[in-house]
Amino acid sequence: MRILMLDLDTLRPDHLGCYGYHRDTSPTLDAIARDGVRFDNYHCSDAPCLPSRAALLTGRFGIHNGAVGHAGTAGDLCLTGADRGFQDPILQNGLFYQFRKAGMHTASVNSFAERHSSYWFNAGFHEVINCGGCGGEGAETVTPLAMDWLQRNAEKDNWFLHVNYWDPHTPYRAPASFGNPFANDPLPAWLTPQVLEEHKKHVGPHSINELNMYNDQTNPKLPRQLGRAENMQQLHAVIDGYDCGIRFMDDCIGQLISYLKQAGLYDDTAIIVTSDHGENMGELGIYCEHATADEITTRVPMIIKWPGAQAGTVDTALHYNLDLVPTIAQLLNLPAYEKWDGASYAAALQGGESCGRPYLVVSQCAHVCQRAVRFGDYLYIRTYHDGYHLFDDEMLFDIKNDFHEQYNLASKRPDLCGQACRYLIEWQQQMMLSGERNVDPLWTVIREGGPFHAKGQLPAYCQRLQATGREEGARLLRKKHPQEFFEKSSR
Repeated sequence: MRILMLDLDTLRPDHLGCYGYHRDTSPTLDAIARDGVRFDNYHCSDAPCLPSRAALLTGRFGIHNGAVGHAGTAGDLCLTGADRGFQDPILQNGLFYQFRKAGMHTASVNSFAERHSSYWFNAGFHEVINCGGCGGEGAETVTPLAMDWLQRNAEKDNWFLHVNYWDPHTPYRAPASFGNPFANDPLPAWLTPQVLEEHKKHVGPHSINELNMYNDQTNPKLPRQLGRAENMQQLHAVIDGYDCGIRFMDDCIGQLISYLKQAGLYDDTAIIVTSDHGENMGELGIYCEHATADEITTRVPMIIKWPGAQAGTVDTALHYNLDLVPTIAQLLNLPAYEKWDGASYAAALQGGESCGRPYLVVSQCAHVCQRAVRFGDYLYIRTYHDGYHLFDDEMLFDIKNDFHEQYNLASKRPDLCGQACRYLIEWQQQMMLSGERNVDPLWTVIREGGPFHAKGQLPAYCQRLQATGREEGARLLRKKHPQEFFEKSSR
């Protein structure tokens, strides 16, 4: 059996044609979706990059595997402890080892492990080709390495190739020579001049005033990533930068798919297309970043083309990315590991059965500290540290009718907030009782000074707010985070 896994960083599904986007960003991925199963409500359990891939690899929630942030104690998988033998059973039962157990030669083209010092991500690979850019490389660097491997190995049997692309990740880096195929395409309809004016009032990193996180500088080497957007023309350029990254990557993936077709191998090759997280492009006032536990950041594409499975179908049930490990194990006739939190959805692939979950709990602890509950048509977000965005402690959104999260219904629907809180308490209790430790790493992040991408930034950011006519925002932030402001200021 031959399997190609396309691990496409920062890819929000609603910016793909196969998920309904009005721009032609993804003809290659759209064609794969027509040959496989498209999952519409697929979420990473823990966002963003490092925590998401920790859950993907281990099949365990961050509250169990320990990796929920980008630095500090929660930037690493926790020690397995007494159950750790000569080899770590958590890693030995990870995603990529499943393919080895099935007798496949496993290879990866990725720089993720080096970017985050997360070398556990390479567990299970016979060979790893490191692109060397620590995630800063574009598809023009990744594709030749992947193509070379395919040309040397494609006609062999029993291989698994994982290819990691970064182009949709901020800062957007499609080459200037690629041009802008979306220059004359309209923006997403919800991004109106009125919305832009409201977003200009937003306080927080990666707002429309600080697209470079805490400032408005544009890197001259990366002109597609503006430092700020003051008008609709500049806002158009912001969205185009992201979409150009997707289309450039899709064109490069097309080279791999064309080769498989020319070699007569495409029909018999399984293909898995997914991402680690999405990208907010205005939702919650955030642009060009994956900074929250909301629908946009945690929802990811999942497309699986599997020989003998369903084709051209859509699964609308709720699933986590950590469900992939037990699914692959079942598809490959391998035994399940008792410590996986994931639940197999192989039946959805093989027979179209609905085997999703009644609700999801998703987390973010790198930019903010939040947990959210996705249930029915609703998303409930509980904020423990707002990452200097002045978010309400409780937010509730009707995702069906307000997909872009513009109207917080928490004060109007306390009944739904109560229902979501019960789900959250139920989930946390289950996690604490079923784990090996009595530690919730979300609180470890808070006790170590807060989410990494916010830590120590408040005094300088308040100065910027004051210098740009947003004194009220600075006052509210100082009031909400007095200890963080004065501790840093007094050093």
